[in-house]
Amino acid sequence: MASFELIATIFENLGRRKARVALTAMGVVIGTAAVVVLVSLGIGLQRSATAELGSIGSLTQIQVYPGYGESGPGMVMRAAPGGGGGGGATDQKLLTSEALQELSALPGVVAVIPQEYSQAGGMISFEGLEGYSSIIGIGTNDLGDMGLTAETGTLELRHSTAVIGHRVPENFFDPRQRFEQERPEPPDLMGKQLVLTLEKWEGDGSQSGPTRKVIQLRVIGIIAEARAEADYSIYVPLDDITAINEWVLGRRISRAKEGYSSVLVQVEDVSQALEVADLITELGYQAYTPQSFIQSANRIFLILQAVFGGIGAISLLVAAIGIANTMTMAILERTREIGLLKAIGATNQDVLSIFLGEAAGIGFIGGIGGVLIGWIGGQVINVLAMAFLVGQATEGGPPPSIAIHTPLWLSLFALVFATLIGLLSGLYPALRAATLVPVTALKYE
Repeated sequence: MASFELIATIFENLGRRKARVALTAMGVVIGTAAVVVLVSLGIGLQRSATAELGSIGSLTQIQVYPGYGESGPGMVMRAAPGGGGGGGATDQKLLTSEALQELSALPGVVAVIPQEYSQAGGMISFEGLEGYSSIIGIGTNDLGDMGLTAETGTLELRHSTAVIGHRVPENFFDPRQRFEQERPEPPDLMGKQLVLTLEKWEGDGSQSGPTRKVIQLRVIGIIAEARAEADYSIYVPLDDITAINEWVLGRRISRAKEGYSSVLVQVEDVSQALEVADLITELGYQAYTPQSFIQSANRIFLILQAVFGGIGAISLLVAAIGIANTMTMAILERTREIGLLKAIGATNQDVLSIFLGEAAGIGFIGGIGGVLIGWIGGQVINVLAMAFLVGQATEGGPPPSIAIHTPLWLSLFALVFATLIGLLSGLYPALRAATLVPVTALKYE
């Protein structure tokens, strides 16, 4: 039997029993729609989580800290904290100048930037307002090397200047404000002079009190919102923060002996972040990158998608039983027809192909309906979810994202899977029809 003739026969047979085919295909529609919606939900949640984690920090950045471990090249013996005879010593691989060169030589690394935090307590003042923020010394003249962009001003640091995060002005308050008064509007700090009053305690501090030091910083730039640590930080040149920490400690800081507290490593591409982080760990340092959290989250969501898909597949299993039942009934009703086909020359292969084609056709029709209903249902859920999230969104937070995402490959997979389910469900009835003896079939009442 020619292919065209076979296909025409299959659709003609399906068209003769429209109501039965529609009812049987409805089970496939429900199962396919369930698979599409549930797996799309898992994919949508994964995309939302990935975007959320990606907004926490640049995916091309790796935070590196001194490493602790067994003695080896670059390891420095340092006394363990706590003092006394039981403290012992620990091995620590410091982030010295040699370490910066070692990190810069790694493949894919485009920038290695040392960082230091202020060790002094204190308050920031501006025109009667007071505020607080973390003050970070950065070992680059241009914060653009960290992947940051300027909202206003410049990102090029100079002595006694500062570049502040987008949300730093929100941390200022009026110390004389009464409880019932409204909080003052965040000040415009661009181009203004901030007064930084630092404090340190010497000895027990019970008699002399804290020693204070006043530093003035001119704001030369404001960082565009990054939804990361940079939004709440004040960046100053590394030499300035080193001078502050030396004042706090009362001695000179030797980077060759003490190193830096942390280093920011910038890689060329997101795909290199995990590999470079592993190389840094092998060198004996501690490395952290947002990409590792995303990788862990992706594993969890893959399991979630498999579970969701399995739940939807149960509905398809029920539909498969319905297809098998429909095809078995069709054989009983068309036994004499099968016998007639064989009597006029149809082979077992022809009969098998007809019945398998009908079963696959039911699965295909149900698959198309299920994919369409699943996609429409996903869009409806997205509209409702977006409306809810817009009402719940906080100012400055990430924009609401879609809850369900249906990629093209999922629609095609669901359609093929539904067709395959129909084909497999009709296998036993088709084999039974193909092996009927023509004489016996013609005598069947």
